[in-house]
Amino acid sequence: MTMTLRPGVVTADTEYGMALLDQDSGEYYTLNPTAALIVRTLLDGTSAEAAVTALTDTYDVSAEQVEEDIDRILRELRAAKLLAA
Repeated sequence: MTMTLRPGVVTADTEYGMALLDQDSGEYYTLNPTAALIVRTLLDGTSAEAAVTALTDTYDVSAEQVEEDIDRILRELRAAKLLAA
């Protein structure tokens, strides 16, 4: 799965994870370290399965929980209209 942010959305790594700025609306969104790792992994063109592996290797969490987190994050990014079509 390749995830692409729509034009006008920029990212910045922070000491607490990541920030997403929608330059069109001026709104910004903050991601915790777990969500930031998911987003970075998917933006790099890595598959959702590889993102699951990256998170289960980094955090003490089940693959099922990571899959649910990925689905939730993608839904939230789509709802905020931050992803390319």
